[in-house]
Amino acid sequence: MRDHRSRSGEHGPYSEVWTGRATARFQWLLALIGAACMALGIGLAVDSAWTSGGAPLAMAVVGCIAAGLLVLFGTLAFVHVALRVDEDHLEVRCGHIGVPRRRIPLSHVAGAEFAPHVTPRHWGGWGYRWRPEKGTAVVVRRGEGVILRLADGHTFTVTVDDAEAAVRVIRDRLRLGRPDAKL
Repeated sequence: MRDHRSRSGEHGPYSEVWTGRATARFQWLLALIGAACMALGIGLAVDSAWTSGGAPLAMAVVGCIAAGLLVLFGTLAFVHVALRVDEDHLEVRCGHIGVPRRRIPLSHVAGAEFAPHVTPRHWGGWGYRWRPEKGTAVVVRRGEGVILRLADGHTFTVTVDDAEAAVRVIRDRLRLGRPDAKL
């Protein structure tokens, strides 16, 4: 995590961006399980002593490879999350490719709050989640997070290390953009 906060003056605009991230090391184990499923499917396809016919073998090979790909890419997409706050936007990128990604203009943010305990259990698991009573979240691990209250009434939660610093930066940026705002 990097906290790049630089001001040109006491009340001047930020000249740099704030970046933070959170990593879920546990999900590497799930990625290995997905790779093992793929290897099993490939192994069945290449060297099989299957004697019950071609259709069951094809179903086993396709099933193992499909399950392996789903688990592998599903977990690698949410091994980490990166949060970037610049002068005008807040951007959330997941995984190694940066997809899924969400870019929220700060003009659409009504406020930001620190959440000391965000857990996958409360959101229904890891990943990009939506719950009608809670809003949307990107949860890659248990721990602290940022809750954004959006101008349209929705909320967006993201787990990130040093979430308190992220909330301070977002609130400062919102105050700079709206001098009369009380956050």
